[in-house]
Amino acid sequence: MGNSTGSIEARHRLSASIEDIYKRKMQKSKVKGVDKPFHIPIQDRSSCCKFPLLKLVLVIIICGTFVTLLYSPEVYNNHHLSHSNSKPNFVNRWIWGGTDPRYVSDIDINWDDIMKVIEKLSEQNDYQGIGLLNFNKNEVNHWKQLTADATHIDLQLDYADKNVTWDSLYPEWIDEEEEKDVPFCPSLPKIESPGKRLDLIIVKLPCRNEGNWSRDVARLHLQLAAANLAASAKGFYPVHLLFFTKCFPIPNLFSCKELVIREGNAWLYKPDLNVLREKLQLPVGSCELALPFKVKDRHYAGNVHREAYATILHSAHVYVCGAITAAQSIRMSGSTRDLVILVDETISAYHRSGLEAAGWKIRTIQRIRNPKAEKDAYNEWNYSKFRLWQLTDYDKIIFIDADLLILRNIDFLFGMPEISATGNNGTLFNSGVMVIEPSNCTFQLLMDHINEIESYNGGDQGYLNEIFTWWHRIPRHMNFLKHFWIGDEEEVKQRKTQLFGADPPILYVLHYLGLKPWLCYRDYDCNWNVDILQEFASDVAHANWWNVHDTMPEQLQQFCLVKSKQKAQLEWDRRQAQKANFTDGHWKIIVEDRRMKKCIDKLCNWKSMLRHWGETNWTDDEFYTPTPPSITTASLSGL
Repeated sequence: MGNSTGSIEARHRLSASIEDIYKRKMQKSKVKGVDKPFHIPIQDRSSCCKFPLLKLVLVIIICGTFVTLLYSPEVYNNHHLSHSNSKPNFVNRWIWGGTDPRYVSDIDINWDDIMKVIEKLSEQNDYQGIGLLNFNKNEVNHWKQLTADATHIDLQLDYADKNVTWDSLYPEWIDEEEEKDVPFCPSLPKIESPGKRLDLIIVKLPCRNEGNWSRDVARLHLQLAAANLAASAKGFYPVHLLFFTKCFPIPNLFSCKELVIREGNAWLYKPDLNVLREKLQLPVGSCELALPFKVKDRHYAGNVHREAYATILHSAHVYVCGAITAAQSIRMSGSTRDLVILVDETISAYHRSGLEAAGWKIRTIQRIRNPKAEKDAYNEWNYSKFRLWQLTDYDKIIFIDADLLILRNIDFLFGMPEISATGNNGTLFNSGVMVIEPSNCTFQLLMDHINEIESYNGGDQGYLNEIFTWWHRIPRHMNFLKHFWIGDEEEVKQRKTQLFGADPPILYVLHYLGLKPWLCYRDYDCNWNVDILQEFASDVAHANWWNVHDTMPEQLQQFCLVKSKQKAQLEWDRRQAQKANFTDGHWKIIVEDRRMKKCIDKLCNWKSMLRHWGETNWTDDEFYTPTPPSITTASLSGL
């Protein structure tokens, strides 16, 4: 992103984790059986002799009634539609009428809104079978009266085990390489197909008042169960899903493009069943990789003209060099997909010329302010990333931050659904590399809630994690962070260093946290000279970035020159490291980077700036922006 420039800001923005020093183990859920079979108590022998015939008749009547009820069409259908291992659960429900409070929705149904939806549905199709899920008996009867001509099936879904939590579905860490553990997801019971045509599946979804309503296991379970039932349809007839809820359904499971009508709390969808089936093949959460780690050769054709890589620059041009180098790395990986970059009016014509010459197709946008951010804060305009969903001339976008390198071709990610990303910390994904599906109505959804939903980190990543809580984990090799955690053992650090510099590369994407390579001298990683940034320091990863930079034509390399103020900052950090006598000794290295002697602004005497470093009564506002040179893709030989 182009709005995080300082070292402290970079630390706050980019220090999210995708691995942890502990591993969370989950125990497989066990369905508890019923301890004692259902039985009718019989009196002692002394009393049974009085009326033996009458007692026998009564016993036969009671048993017959039980069997009749058990195998009546309605009860049988309900039992048949339950999960195959659900007999104890079913018996308990039938006898005691037990409900799980997690699944209860206390919202009142507005039947007038329902009638409007039903009328809209009747205009399009002659529906025959209706499945009802998570409604009480009175509501089921009301549905039967409203749609008397249709066959109704009261669907019964076994509840998820109590030990299935959101953290177990979306653990912070999994053993992706299966060195010690085999990751698995807890199971969620499914509804078996009733063997009858269902044109309409109606579901009542809970929506808790707490801020975490979208991370609700029961809510997710009901939506996945309904989706699986719809996807099991074997004919070519359309299937509609109608959700009754005051909170929006999962936006990347039920696309707003498939929303037929919404009336109040009633949401009617007509999903593409083939697309839905593909989505349902993925693990239920991020507790398993959605993309196998061990596949060596990944082949993907896709639709070249409807897929693109995209990034965004706004509020500052400091990331222009990074975006140009990222474009170079994509082309070096062999990808021919379009490269699209969103820029706002703060990015000068000079810098735009460099971006265009590097291969980026420029789209000019209006920035979107983060209403929760303070004025002039680093995250003030980072909700501009939502503009990516307006790139509707593409079906799929692989978004990449401008501070990373593509080391191996990742075109196969276009075959993944929205949102596919690597894990971050907690139950969250890292938005530095993610697959999205542009849609104007999804953009509107994001905009509609910016005053209501609060980001956990104040940025776009936190906000997107609140909207897209159902996401799919891809291996961290596809967004590998340049970071050594405090808990890393020496063996782990060595392994990471080997990954950073492997030739041929093992990593697909290397994400540069901390101070960026182009803001350092090429001689070494300047993160070494700042104590709080040393966790981001790696000379091997630093050299890898410069190797890609050096393959670019000199006309593009000029966009990576260093301003005088940054030179003064680097020297200040070096002197501070010298005073502290940092044991890594990088402050002793004599810098030979040719950029040190090349001035691109009026403040060329950067050493004199050090005399005023830290003072508030001096200014460096005067700077010189070069006249945009005539740079065209045709004049460059290095791309």
